[in-house]
Parts: sequence; structure tokens; C-alpha cells
Amino acid sequence: MFEFIRTHQRLMQFVLLLLIFPSFAFFGLESYTRLRDTDNTVAKVAGQSITQQELDTAQREQMERFRQMFGEQFDPKMFDTPEARQGILDNLIAQRALAAEAARNHLSVSDQALQQTILAIPDLSTPDGKFDSERYKALLAVQGLTPAIYEARLRQDLAVQQVNSAIQTTAFAPKSIANRLSDISEQEREVQELPFKASDYASQVKVTDDMLKDYYNKSGSQFEIPEQVKAEYVVLNNDALAAQTSVSDADIKSYYDQNVKRYTVDEQRRASHILITVKKDAPAADKAAAKDKAEKLLAQLRKNPGDFARLAKENSQDPGSAERGGDLDFFGKGMMVKPFEDAVYKLKQGEISDLVQSDFGYHIIQLTAVKPASVKPLDEVKGEIAAEIKKQLAVKKYTELAETFSSTVYEQADSLKPVADKLKLKIETASNLTRTPNPAAAPNAPFNNPKFLRALFSDEAIKNKHNTEAVEVAPNTLIAGHVVEYKPAGKRPFEEVKAVVRERLTQAEAVKLAGKAGAAKLVELKAKNDAAGFAEAKMVSRAKNPGLGNEAFTAVMKADANKLPAYVGVEIPTQGYSVYRINKVTQPKVADNARRQAEQQQIANALAQQEMVAYIDVLKKKAKAEILKPAANTSSTEEKSDPAAGTK
Repeated sequence: MFEFIRTHQRLMQFVLLLLIFPSFAFFGLESYTRLRDTDNTVAKVAGQSITQQELDTAQREQMERFRQMFGEQFDPKMFDTPEARQGILDNLIAQRALAAEAARNHLSVSDQALQQTILAIPDLSTPDGKFDSERYKALLAVQGLTPAIYEARLRQDLAVQQVNSAIQTTAFAPKSIANRLSDISEQEREVQELPFKASDYASQVKVTDDMLKDYYNKSGSQFEIPEQVKAEYVVLNNDALAAQTSVSDADIKSYYDQNVKRYTVDEQRRASHILITVKKDAPAADKAAAKDKAEKLLAQLRKNPGDFARLAKENSQDPGSAERGGDLDFFGKGMMVKPFEDAVYKLKQGEISDLVQSDFGYHIIQLTAVKPASVKPLDEVKGEIAAEIKKQLAVKKYTELAETFSSTVYEQADSLKPVADKLKLKIETASNLTRTPNPAAAPNAPFNNPKFLRALFSDEAIKNKHNTEAVEVAPNTLIAGHVVEYKPAGKRPFEEVKAVVRERLTQAEAVKLAGKAGAAKLVELKAKNDAAGFAEAKMVSRAKNPGLGNEAFTAVMKADANKLPAYVGVEIPTQGYSVYRINKVTQPKVADNARRQAEQQQIANALAQQEMVAYIDVLKKKAKAEILKPAANTSSTEEKSDPAAGTK
């Protein structure tokens, strides 16, 4: 990455903002201009309000987009931070400011341009290339939109894009600057390292008791014990309700009869084959040769069917089955390519097919066994059916009891026993809970959920000794807690951590000694060139960093190399100090003009984004944008969506 781009952090933040928070996407377009609530305004732009509901809606939509992008790797915690919420609010304000500027300049979009934009939306064409208006309406209906509403907002978005492009298309990167940055990026330096390791100086460190106590007093945060609670909690979820549910044999039999197809195993067949491969698009001569070889093998098998396994091992070109004599084991319909499957299901057991052609080549197939269709007996699936019925009943029961759980926890606030007795739930205990989740705990442990921990450490729970509200920590999972014991934050006694203090102080002092020795050596080398003691030379470039740490790599690439050899010293945190000797600097010849042009365009794009940042700042002032309630201080979307949330 170019040094120019790396040092313009504000610019990069805006680029990221544009990627993360696009303006009006096709899905989730129902976004920023509904759910007005003048009593809950978080910001105003050009006289229009941005409400808390709009901010929450935008956050939910962004979370859903990221969930679709990253799947199981998506972590909703990345949005549950003051910085993320403020970023979303800033983007809403920017969008409103751009829209206001478009309106001031009477920017409009023609019907033809609007139509072309809609026609360009992917997957809205029929197989014959015509616009699928029914699918278009259906997709909008899923989002609660009509074509008229969507097209009006799309028209506004396109007008805003005119404002964007008017600024961004004016930026350009001079070729001389782009080439200079490219040269810097491609430059290579030959370096050698002379390390001064802290471990080599540890034996020289002399530690006294006064030094230990001074380190302990100045580094107290390292030895703090966070505030902790011991809490009781009850959980209402499907598992707890399923455990309370009994299922009769009659219910199981009825379910079995109604769903007998679920327990039916279709007929399966076992076959062996010999495959002579030939590509589907192979020349006619290759196809003819493969077919001729297969026909000769088939003729041998007609005479001696018992040789099938031997001939498969010797001739089949299917590596997965050849070594097993061509055996493919049992399979059902839909598991093989259609020509193969059709042939197998026409054979009788022991029979050998004629040549069968598929996309893989020519097959000779022998049906070796047939396993008829069967129905699993009731006794075999009884436990499975009972569990399924309990699960279904538990889901229904949860819906009925969730409100009872929440209200009982709230009304009988001094203990969890009333709700446990009423709903037949078990009161459990968790110790040493802190404000942040414990990474060592089970990932799905309900008491380790950050929302529940926030409720548990509230003044209501700690000072007033009341139950927490019912907190939804997962789908169909409510938890409420009661603080049994609270331990304020403290500091571990000096004697208890003395050995750790000694170890850390010794390490810190050894690092200082290593740094002092390294700095002295650097002065000496700058005065008198000497290559003794340096390690083997390495070639380093911004595209290739063979093992240098970030601090060392940055120092080496920034060092003044006008006079060689050049020396640079680097403090390596917790490890010591290293002196680097730069022997030579080379500039590879790059004839890739296309790459240079692409890099020039990247720089131009970066400059355009930087200009856009400045322009939006101007538009915000012109629109008199004002944040009335910083997003960092507002409740997160997850907290607001908690059906059991409330205050006592």
C-alpha cells in the first residue's frame, strides 16, 4: 500500500464508511425516511429530523447485510460499539446533506434514466431477456415497498449520485506523482540485522525490594481484580420447557402414521462399473478409440462375467472405484448422473449392461445387489418422534409463557423463587462473573451473554438487590438474574504477586539494557563502518517483508539511504533492540504499464474520496447539521429489540 494512502487515515475511514454504509441499497431501501418521532430526534439536517428509530433501522439493516456477507463468521458485537453507532449516524447525516444539496440545485433524473437503472438490476429478466415485472413487484413487496415508492426513492438516490460524481470525477493524480509512488512501492533494500536481545541482559539486572514495590505501585492496573458478582439465574427456553413436557404413546403413534414418509427408506442399489474416460468435447477420433476399448472389454465380460472385478482393476479409469474392482457401494436415485442411474435401475441383479455413455466417458455396469425400500419400525424411531413432539410443544409453550416469565420477574423483584416455582424452572448459580464475557466459558452459556451481564451489573441489580429484567440472549431464550454477592474492584496483594512483579520488572530492565547497548553500537557504526556480527542479508520491499517486525520494517524503509551503507536502530517492544545495516537499494525495472495505470487510478480515486470528505463537511455546515443526541450514548439495536426490556 502506498505511503500516501497509509498516512491519510481520515480518508481511509471515509472509504471504509462508503463500503460499509451504502446509501440506498435495493434490499433494505425502506430505511431512513420513515418512523418519524419528533420527541426522539437524534440529529437534524436541513430542518429535517433523524429519529432514534431511523438510526436503529439503519443499524439493523447494516447488521443484516453483514450477516449475509459473512454467514457464520458474522459477529454482531462489531456493531454494538459507540464507534459503530456513531458511524451509522454520521452516514445518515451525510446522506441527508447530499440530498438537500441535490434539491437546492434542482437536480432531477429523467424517466428514461430511471428505467434504464431498473432494467439493469440483476436477475430481473426472463429467460428470453424480457423484464420480469412480476418478480420486480414481488421483490419490492418483500421489503414492504410498492414500485411507486421504490422508484421515487431511487430517483432521489440517482440525483444524489449526480452530486457525488460532480466532485469525484474532478480529481486526478499527476503521472509524475503516481510514478514516484509506484517507484517507492517497488523499491528493494538489502538489509542485515544485529540484534540485542533482552534475554541476553537479564543476568545483569539487579532488582531490589524498593524497585519491586515501586513497579507494583506504578503498574497497579496490571494486578487489579475486576468487580465480580455471584448470581442466581433462571432460564426460560425450549429445552427447559421440553423437559417438562410428556408425550403419550398414542401421540407418538399418531405422529408416526401422519409422517410415515419421513421414515421410509427408498430402494437402494449397489453396482460396479468399468469406466473408459473421454471428454465430452473430445475429438471424434478420441471418442471412437475410447468406445472401441470399452466394446472389447464388454465382449470379454459377456464371455466371462466373473472377470468383472479383475478387468475393472486393470482397465477402469475411475481412480475412486478401480482398486475396489469397480465397486460403488449402495446408492439411491439422484446420486448418479442420469444415464448411469437409468441404466442401473433397468438391470436385474447380476446382470451386466451394454455400453452406457455419460459426460465422463463409457461405462460398463454390473448390478451386484438390491436393497428394497423399507419403512423404519415405530420402535426404532420412537425416541426421535418423542423429542420432535416435545420440541414443537415447547416452542408453542414458550410463546405462551414468555410474558408470564417477564412479568413475574419484574413484579416479584426480590427473588427468583416465585418465577422458578410458577414455571417449574431450576435456579442455577454462576460465580466470578465480570462486566465482560469470559472467553473460557461455554460460548452459548446464557449467563455469559453481554446483554445479561450489563443488566446484572446495573445499579438496580447491585444496589437495590432486585432481579434483572428478563433478557433475550438467543431466539426463544430468556434469562433473569439476581445478585447474591458483589465484590468491588480491588488489587491483588503485593506478596501474592511479588514473583510476577519480579519477572516483569526484570524483563523491563533487561529491555532497557539491551536498548542502551544497541544505541551505543549504532553510534559506533555510524562513526566507523563495520559489518562484523550482522546476520545474513535479506532483500526487503514494501511488497515483500521476510520476517521483519512492523517497527523494524517501517524504520528500514523510511531510513535515509542516500549514503550507503546506512544504519538504523529500532526498539523492539518487550524483546530488546536491533540495528539494521542497509547495504544497497535497487529499483526494479517495471514494464507493466497496465499496472502503473491502475495504480494511478487508485491514487486518483483516493484523492477523489478525500475531496468528497471535505465537500460533505461543507454541505453539513450549509444544511446546519446538528447532532442532538450522540449515537454513542443511545441504546443499541439489540437492546431496543429486547421484548422483555423494561425499567423498575
